[in-house]
Amino acid sequence: MAAISAKQVKELREITGAGMMDCKKALTETDGDIDKAVDLLREKGMAKAAKKADRVAAEGLAQVKVEGNKAVILEVNSETDFVAKNDQFIQLINTLAEHLLKNSPSTVEEALSQNLEGSDQKVEEFINTAIAKIGEKISLRRFTVIDKAEDENFGAYLHMGGRIAVLTKIKGGNDSVAKDVAMHVAAVNPRYLSKDQVSQEEAAHEKEVLKQQALNEGKPEKIVEKMVEGRMKKFFQEICLVDQNFVKDPDVTVSKYLANNNATAEGFVRYEVGEGLEKRQENFAEEVQAQMKK
Repeated sequence: MAAISAKQVKELREITGAGMMDCKKALTETDGDIDKAVDLLREKGMAKAAKKADRVAAEGLAQVKVEGNKAVILEVNSETDFVAKNDQFIQLINTLAEHLLKNSPSTVEEALSQNLEGSDQKVEEFINTAIAKIGEKISLRRFTVIDKAEDENFGAYLHMGGRIAVLTKIKGGNDSVAKDVAMHVAAVNPRYLSKDQVSQEEAAHEKEVLKQQALNEGKPEKIVEKMVEGRMKKFFQEICLVDQNFVKDPDVTVSKYLANNNATAEGFVRYEVGEGLEKRQENFAEEVQAQMKK
């Protein structure tokens, strides 16, 4: 069995909010597997639902640009928050947004290999030139280009100056209604548009965790099924946009708010800068000690 390090315990505590000894015990029982340890702590009712990928750990900006029936949302990463606020960096992300809107590449690799809109320079060369000027690694991490029909509307919203960017598409309604939904998505962070987008595997996994949780609470087996049914309903309400209570008026769901404005939700994209990326941790004292041992 692998030895459990203090770093693993700290990581599990950050993810779940559970106590140190509970985290260590869960890691020991799962042989150091963080994701399995999260499930175990949840089954014991000691942790909130969370995944490693939910942790934010990189700098940069996200941006949304809408032109007529086409829109783009993108994220560009930098090494420090200081550079992300730099005018040159802001200009760079706007130039890239323009290029993506005009050329609609399907992947980052394809985008980097294209000639920058209105230039003989490749997009990758354009970014490398900016790196040389700014003095920090910069990368186009991801983007989504979306088209809409005449009877559809885009909603664009930036939070904290581009720390979070959201692009929504609704059928009917108007720009203002679509933007309200984008603000909701920024605040509440749904993972899916509706229940039918949740995979059978994820639903089955959640159901099993909730079943074990109820059994561990000492509930009789005959009522566990009913409890799990109720908790699954709550699970879908928490992760699906249309079933969530609307942030501006919690008395109605998002789908009800849209229906009241003759609209339905078509889709959304939410980018939070750095989500799922690990920031490089530097500890000078540890580095010096490591060098001395060589």
